[in-house]
Amino acid sequence: MQARKLNLKSDGHGGWLDSRGKFVATTEDGKLKFVDKKNPKQQDDKPVQPRAAQAKPEQEPKKPAPQETEKKGTKKTETDEVSGETAETLTVAFGRFNPPTVGHGKLLSAAKKAANETDSDLKIYPSRSQDPKKNPLDPDMKISFMKKMFPDFSENIVNDDEMRSIFNVLVTANEQGYRNVNIIVGSDRQAEFENLATKYNGELYDFKEIRVISAGVRDADAEGVEGMSASKMRKAVVDGDFDAFRRGTPKELDDGDTQALFDAVRSGMKIKKKKEVAEMWEIAPKCDPTGLRNHYVSGNIFNLGDIVENLNTGLIGKIIRRGTNHLICVTEENYMFKSWIRDVMEAVVNYPGPSGVSGSQREVGTDANRDYSMRMTGTTAIRNFINKYKKKKS
Repeated sequence: MQARKLNLKSDGHGGWLDSRGKFVATTEDGKLKFVDKKNPKQQDDKPVQPRAAQAKPEQEPKKPAPQETEKKGTKKTETDEVSGETAETLTVAFGRFNPPTVGHGKLLSAAKKAANETDSDLKIYPSRSQDPKKNPLDPDMKISFMKKMFPDFSENIVNDDEMRSIFNVLVTANEQGYRNVNIIVGSDRQAEFENLATKYNGELYDFKEIRVISAGVRDADAEGVEGMSASKMRKAVVDGDFDAFRRGTPKELDDGDTQALFDAVRSGMKIKKKKEVAEMWEIAPKCDPTGLRNHYVSGNIFNLGDIVENLNTGLIGKIIRRGTNHLICVTEENYMFKSWIRDVMEAVVNYPGPSGVSGSQREVGTDANRDYSMRMTGTTAIRNFINKYKKKKS
């Protein structure tokens, strides 16, 4: 059951392979035992043998060491790939960065500090969601701008389309042999990540220690870095206020690149005329909490059975309970998570980006495809669905 939840496949001899076909775990005492990357059980290109018949572990071929080592905590990823080894601890930052702002620089600096203090690797994972309202930049474009804005972290920013949620990041880190993990988040998200990450430790992944570290207090009403957010940046684009947008970008990004980022966000939000723009509570809910609350109480958004995505963790699930200002949701793998209404959006299911419902859930002739089609068209019964799209005789 644990292997199935992690999408691992059995090799028939007590071993387990990940989605890339790599050997990542064995079965011991009825539980998964993940292979330590420092001591691989076998080479990936050899068939897995029964544990009783396994030969002595073979080390990965050594590669020349890099000529120059970067500062500790900032560019270890390159060194680790060369040596074939990994540190005991991984420090991660997972977020939307849509668009990236000067405030995100504070988050990355906090991650670097934690990595240095714990002598750990540092990896930054931008989420993969894309939609016109809250995630206007596609992942590749977003990461390209991030590397220009934060050049000191260019080698640490990971562009991997499989890292859709914090669970993907933690499971992968576990598979890579890390024993401890530091998760760097804004103070307003610390409790959420702490509860979620520790809840499934020992089930989805197995770390000796998980530390969720605050990058500092976030105040939406503050001026400067502390008050800067992606919501304010999107609002500046809607208002056509380039000067306000410029104040939200670091000095490393020159005026030309800042204008390019402004235009990219504007294009991603499909803004042509201001009257065509969605309401502010849809684009930047933190800038219009009253509008968001009114639509929620009226039942216009986030109803039972709707599929939503948590903007902080990347988890996608069905709403099973509506609270006064929060939602209880369950993922397709049956993992439960709680979200404030300001931190979720309707899951993207038909946008031409990497986010949304998988192809297996849209195969013609399946119940999943029928449910998907009915949900997208706002129908609740088969008869209603058929009649609504029945071809009328002329």
